[in-house]
Amino acid sequence: MGSLGPMEIILIILAIVLLFGAKKIPELMRGLGTGIKEFKKSMNDDEANNIKKNEETDTK
Repeated sequence: MGSLGPMEIILIILAIVLLFGAKKIPELMRGLGTGIKEFKKSMNDDEANNIKKNEETDTK
């Protein structure tokens, strides 16, 4: 009961197309991709800053 079958996936895609329209979906996906990309970049930058701070405190 926890997994989605092919019929459920088709229904979800159909609902999205009906709600947003076929022309709007690529724009939404592009925005989602950009958001994910920026999130990953900020996570990597934050991790690099933490490593740098740890190295600075270890050398003191």
